[in-house]
Amino acid sequence: MEWKKCYLDLILVPLGVLITTGYHLWLWYSTRTRPHSTIIGINASGRRNWVAAMMKDNDQKNILAVQSLRNTIMCSTLMATTSILLSSGLAALISSTYSVKKPLNETVYGAHGEFIVALKYVTLLTIFLFSFFCHSLSIRFINQVNILINIPQDPMSLVTPEYVNEILEKGFILNTVGNRLFHGALPLVLWIFGPVLVFLCFLIMVAVLYNLDFVVNSGKRKMDVNKNRDYA
Repeated sequence: MEWKKCYLDLILVPLGVLITTGYHLWLWYSTRTRPHSTIIGINASGRRNWVAAMMKDNDQKNILAVQSLRNTIMCSTLMATTSILLSSGLAALISSTYSVKKPLNETVYGAHGEFIVALKYVTLLTIFLFSFFCHSLSIRFINQVNILINIPQDPMSLVTPEYVNEILEKGFILNTVGNRLFHGALPLVLWIFGPVLVFLCFLIMVAVLYNLDFVVNSGKRKMDVNKNRDYA
């Protein structure tokens, strides 16, 4: 059976995407079942307490709440702007008649046909557009929290700390998804130079994300805290 250049693209790129997708499914499962073993779960618990504290003492902490939410909105706005700018650049590149693949044909492993080159750019364009979509929705939800968190507490009011926290969590989940899509597109940028770099970059990214997402010593620290309480 004759080996074709496109086989590297058909094997390495889907395998890298599958590894990254499997890691994020495992992260989601760990966050749902063992939230205190992940940074995402611990941060969600902290935000829940933060919303309750801000709404309980709103007269003194309303400015702090607005400033904290404003910083989050600025971060999402920056990522949304970056994503839509990259999408616009890729759209202009795809619609251009100039071919950028010719200088790389002799130096890059993998397929170099017009279809595979178009697939590379369309894939990047789609991911950046979805990243922009998630960040724009995140801004919408956090803007709502910016108003609702300053509403005076009323026993008959429908705006409770639990409701505000639910909206805030939706905003942060969309922000996290948008960031992960953006980060996942970065290895695919290297697909322009061949599938080998894509696969290696996905492996490195998963290793880096694991060290950033999981709290390795959380269980040990929890046992130490329980022992100190018993001794006390």
